[in-house]
Amino acid sequence: MSLLGTGHIVGIVVTLALVSAVGIYAGRKVKSAADFSTGNRSVSPALVAGTLMGTLVGGASTIGTAQLAFKFGFSAWWFTLGAGMAVAIMGLWMVRPLWESAVDTLPQYLVKTYGANIGPVSSVFTSIGIFFNLMAQALAFCALVTSMFPMQPSLAAVIGLILVLAYVLFGGVWGTGLTGVVKLILLYLAMLACGITAYAMAGGAEGLMAKLPAHPWFSLFGRGVSKDLAAGFSLIVGVLSTQTYFQALSSAKNVPDARKGALVSALLIPPIGIGGVLVGLYMRINFPDTVSSEVLPVFVLKFLPPVPAGVVLATLLISVVGTWAGLTLGISTMVTKDLYQRYISPRGDAKQVLLVQRGIIVAISLAVLLFVSSNAGSLILGWSFMSMGLRGCTILLPLLGAMFFPGRVTPAAGIAAAVLGPLTNFAWKLAFPAGMDPLYPGLLASLLALVAISLLTRKNTPA
Repeated sequence: MSLLGTGHIVGIVVTLALVSAVGIYAGRKVKSAADFSTGNRSVSPALVAGTLMGTLVGGASTIGTAQLAFKFGFSAWWFTLGAGMAVAIMGLWMVRPLWESAVDTLPQYLVKTYGANIGPVSSVFTSIGIFFNLMAQALAFCALVTSMFPMQPSLAAVIGLILVLAYVLFGGVWGTGLTGVVKLILLYLAMLACGITAYAMAGGAEGLMAKLPAHPWFSLFGRGVSKDLAAGFSLIVGVLSTQTYFQALSSAKNVPDARKGALVSALLIPPIGIGGVLVGLYMRINFPDTVSSEVLPVFVLKFLPPVPAGVVLATLLISVVGTWAGLTLGISTMVTKDLYQRYISPRGDAKQVLLVQRGIIVAISLAVLLFVSSNAGSLILGWSFMSMGLRGCTILLPLLGAMFFPGRVTPAAGIAAAVLGPLTNFAWKLAFPAGMDPLYPGLLASLLALVAISLLTRKNTPA
């Protein structure tokens, strides 16, 4: 039996119809592989911001934030707080060299400094990292749908797969950008409504603090200083190392437009997490037996009027699917540009490349479906933090070296850093699962490799 009433259905249908109309319009703009991957470099600042937020603000930053706040309190804010910081750094210091490079992917940018061999290495490891974040989005989607309808998570995952394919296969960057703008407006209204409602029903700050101790519930370091700093830091290094967000900047008309889009996103992303935190705290006080992954949708169903609740649920649905689709697009672009076009079909025409990229999207989505079915109930933000850390260990330091020290880093050093960083991250996680966050040793290994091998090989490297 469905948990939704007529009002909920009306709100959901109207919202989905609106966003679908935008997606259909976006799909009409896709006539080439360049349109699909980067919008043919004709996207406005609003669409740059829409694409960034359309992929950064999804299931992890809404449903996942409420889940983590329900378990640990205010430290759940690190996801959106760290994401906002990262986008600000990108907008202030990294936009110009990225946009002016005129390449489609981060691995292609690295190839300019480190040679062709770093391309497939960075593509493979960053694709694995992004895949972990796809897991977070899929788990958030399953939690949302199963809180609305009595169905198994596996069936919910299949529904999510179908929606993601419909969302991204025909729109590409245009689809994620245009729908991202619409989603941004709806999501702000949704999380504002949820946060204000939870705060008011809890009796404000005084009511919340009367029911919960200051630590861990109202501390940014409620899970421990080392753990939560690593969480925030992983967002910064992960965002700065991810193809999807670079792709959004590359789609802009020019550098100022790319910078404006990035800085607008940096201002708008962090406040979204506050709404999820307030909902998580309220539900912890009043409904502590709620399934943690379903905290936000259950709150919406219980305490918002039916039609607005339907709008909020549809907005969350679109947010999750949008982020899932945007990250899938990022992986498919790297695999298509850096592996297929380079090693399999370097002379393929634009239509063939577009067809192959869409086939890769289908394959990625099926792989997510298989993994989600065996990891139902796991912590959504746990996958997201792990994803960001792995991407950062692979790309960040070689990328910064290529941007700011291109004459001092060497090809051997860049390749070694891109390999040793993620491998150290994996090895540390396996050897010390309860110890220091693997982000730190992974970045240290990458830094040491970049510096030491550059010093050893610089004399032997032709200018």
